[in-house]
Amino acid sequence: GTKKKAACPGLGLFYTVLSAFLFSVASLFLKKIEDVHSVEVSAFRCVFQMAFVLPGLIYYKTGFLGPKGKRIFLFFRGFLGSSAMILLYYAFQVMPLADATVITFSSPVFTSLLAWIFLKEKYSVWDFVFTLFAITGVILIARPPFLFGSHVSGIEGSYTDHLKGTIAAITSTVSAALTFVILRKMGKSVHYFLSIWYYAVIGLIGCVIALFVMNEWRLPYCGKDRVLLILIGVLGLGGQIFLTKALQIEKAGPVAIMKTMDVVFAFILQIIFLNHLPTWWTVGGALCVVASSSGTAIRKWRQNLKKSKQNEI
Repeated sequence: GTKKKAACPGLGLFYTVLSAFLFSVASLFLKKIEDVHSVEVSAFRCVFQMAFVLPGLIYYKTGFLGPKGKRIFLFFRGFLGSSAMILLYYAFQVMPLADATVITFSSPVFTSLLAWIFLKEKYSVWDFVFTLFAITGVILIARPPFLFGSHVSGIEGSYTDHLKGTIAAITSTVSAALTFVILRKMGKSVHYFLSIWYYAVIGLIGCVIALFVMNEWRLPYCGKDRVLLILIGVLGLGGQIFLTKALQIEKAGPVAIMKTMDVVFAFILQIIFLNHLPTWWTVGGALCVVASSSGTAIRKWRQNLKKSKQNEI
């Protein structure tokens, strides 16, 4: 059947920008929380996801476990997806907001590489070039001492925390890329709500275990942190909804390119509300990573257009 066109031109791109803004504000609120561990914030986020998805599972009668042959994929999707979220939240807390956001934008490049390894998808010279661009951008943001010297300027807090945050952000990015590969493997055989359900349930179980092991479980002391926790859950959920709606009415290529507004919003919010000016190294790294992710998105978009034209012929 023919694909139904959006009633309002550009509505999908507007949803993408709105999603990027909501995610960025949620990240800013995470930086503002003072006495709550990133794992506990992740646990609250998982609770919000479960509360949202549960009525959908009941309405669509998908069950809570999914098809037998897909349960192992759903488990790893939940484990890797929730791990990516926890590591990203930790990175937001210990390093500049813009730096952590930029590193996560190398995810499409890692997805192409991992899809080539596990799904045997085509990996061209251009994909390799984009991978090098992404790695260069991450190095410019991390600024390892053996390349940039022992006195690294423009770092928020100690360099040890910056390095830990960088490693967490990179690991989060790779985990997210593996999640996308698993979702591609499953295709449309598993309902979207069921995928989010596994993500939330496994994430919540992992967070609770980690919090008891670290002895970090506690309610926020002040009302401000409690309000921020609720807002992070609501904004994160809203960002996910608008991104999903954008992908329903707009092609994936333009959405992926427009999603780079995440980086723009992160820089603006960091300067205005956190009084932290990015260094030229960070700006250079951001340009490398955004160019890499945009190039990957444009290339995939053109490939899909070619395939659709060939199918029409």
